[in-house]
Parts: sequence; structure tokens; C-alpha cells
Amino acid sequence: MPKFTWNLDPALLHLGSFELRYYSLIFALVFIGGYYLLRWQIVRGGGRREDAEDFIVYGVLGVILGARFGHVIFYDWDKFAEDPLWLFRIWEGGLASHGAVLGLILAMWIFTWRRKVPFWEGSDRFAFSAALGATLVRAGNFFNSEIVGRVTDGSWGVYFVRHDGPRQAVYRHPSQLYEVALGLIVLAVLYFGDRAMGKEKRPRGALIALFFIFYFAGRFVIEYFKEYQTRSVDEALTMGQLLSIPGFAFGIGLLIWAFNKRLPAGWPTTVLVRTAKKSASSNDGSDVDPPSMDDNPPSMDDDIEDEFDNEGLKKRRITPHEE
Repeated sequence: MPKFTWNLDPALLHLGSFELRYYSLIFALVFIGGYYLLRWQIVRGGGRREDAEDFIVYGVLGVILGARFGHVIFYDWDKFAEDPLWLFRIWEGGLASHGAVLGLILAMWIFTWRRKVPFWEGSDRFAFSAALGATLVRAGNFFNSEIVGRVTDGSWGVYFVRHDGPRQAVYRHPSQLYEVALGLIVLAVLYFGDRAMGKEKRPRGALIALFFIFYFAGRFVIEYFKEYQTRSVDEALTMGQLLSIPGFAFGIGLLIWAFNKRLPAGWPTTVLVRTAKKSASSNDGSDVDPPSMDDNPPSMDDDIEDEFDNEGLKKRRITPHEE
């Protein structure tokens, strides 16, 4: 990669005080692409596309709130203390990927708990979406000339005019592009790992474990090329590296657990189970005919649907190992 100057206007369109930024468009692609990847995984596992649609609200809130609060807590608490309203000015920058991961974990836990879906099942289905988000967001940072790398005197580098000013060229590592490459590598690992483990024959928890292992290992390495946002107490590691260590260790432990337990993958479906009620129309006292599997089972939100349907059939969720 040769040295070059980067001075692109972050705004694609100016209409008075309104700006349409590249970052905003890329952020929209994160949710659109993430939705289709999640839908692909859920439907492939026997679920419904509506489940992926329902997760959009959870995912959007988890990413934005988690990334913003994560940046404030881990990197910019002093700025927040001086100007608390800055917390809401997201367009000025300041989203932490580690915080986004924590926000998504919480969002996935609430989502799966409400639908009686195993947490690791939902997490596995979301692994591809998470990797895509990590890739595209860093591309947006590059367009914004933010989250830059450290100064380098090597044979390649980028002069970010909007970050360092026009007076003297300062060439830096394009750490945003390094993280774009990392995201693409993680996507490839998930794709080929999924195939190697037999797709729907893989153990539950294995896909999200691969994401944690490879993403946080890569983040740890790339932190050596990123400009310091804040340091740890002993200044041996950056905050990003400190936060990546438990993520990597957790992924290793989860992968070992997944292959030891070998819980079968598969999105739980809604079935109708015959209750002890007798058919009101039956004169001989015999039970009604057993129900068939519903081709389009309804959602299992407790606050939306009743426990019984109109024919007295009780609804419950089954997972693959119960079949």
C-alpha cells in the first residue's frame, strides 16, 4: 500500500444545516445486511423470518446504546463529565465496539428469553451479522477520518488531513482498514467453520465462540497500530487490549464447552400439544384427532398470545433434542 492523502468530505450531501454523511449510510447498511444474515441463519435453522424482523429493534438499541455508553465509560469519561449533553450527540463520533458487543449480548438475552429460545442458539445465528457490523463500522470511521492509527515512517501510510490539519503531512497506519480486513477474515472463518462443522449439525455455541476468538485476537493485535485513546493504569496495554483479553478467553472457554456438551443446533418451533380436554362435539367420549405440525407457527410472546388456542390446544416450544 503506497502512501496517500485522505481528505474526503465526510458529508455526501449538504442541504442547508442538514448533512447526509457516509457514516450514516454505512450504519444503515450494518442493520440491513445484519438483518438478512440473521434471517438466513434463523430460517436455515427451522425458524421464521419474522423472528429476525422482531430482533431489529433489540439490535439497534443494543448497538447504539452499548457502543455509546461503552465509549463514555472506557474512553471519554472526562469529556462526558464536562458536557453531559455530549452523550446524545452521536453524530460527533464516539462509539466503542467493545460496548456494542456488550449491548448486543444484553439485547440477545432479552430477545431469546422473551421467545423461549436458548441464548446460545440465538447468539450463533447472530454471529455473521456481528462480523459484518464490525467490518462496515470501521469503513465508516475511515470515511470520517477518525479512530486513526499511530504515526508511521514506513513505506505506507495515510495522511488524514481532516484529523492532523493541512500544515504538515503526518502519515499514519490506516488502522480502520486493518479492522475492515479483520472483519472480512472473521466472516470467512465463520463461513468455512460453519461448513466444516456440518452447518446445522454443528454444536450449539460454536459459531459465536469462533467470533469471539478471532475478532478479539485480531483486535488485540491491531491495537498496536491504533492511536492511543486511553491507556491502562500501568501503560503496558491499551484499554482496547485489556477489553479484548476476556473476550478472547471467553471464546476459548465457550468453544470447549460447546464441543463437550454438543447440544444440537436448531431454532425452536411452536407446536400444539393436546390437552386433557375432550372434544365438545365428540359423542363417544374419544379424544379428538392428534394435531399436525403447523406450517407457519405463531410467535410465542407471552404478552401477545394466549396459552391456549381456540380449539383448546396448548402451545409450547420444542428444541431439536426434544424431538
